[in-house]
Amino acid sequence: MKITVCIGSSCHLKGSRQVVEQLQQLIAQYNLKDQIELSGKFCIGNCVNGVCVTVDEQLFSVQPDNTEEFFHNHVLPAFQS
Repeated sequence: MKITVCIGSSCHLKGSRQVVEQLQQLIAQYNLKDQIELSGKFCIGNCVNGVCVTVDEQLFSVQPDNTEEFFHNHVLPAFQS
């Protein structure tokens, strides 16, 4: 799975650094480092909607205060059987 977080100026101001840090912690907590590629991109092109995050090309809007919920709803289910 590939997760990309926008780190462009608009998303940076809306908390992309905190989102990245939380995702790093959650990926480590669930031992998914070998299965998730976390990367940054300078603009995903949806600046109006907060911190833009893509999961395998599917676009989401994530805030620092809902990053854990996003992870549990949109990332973890792919690894649970």
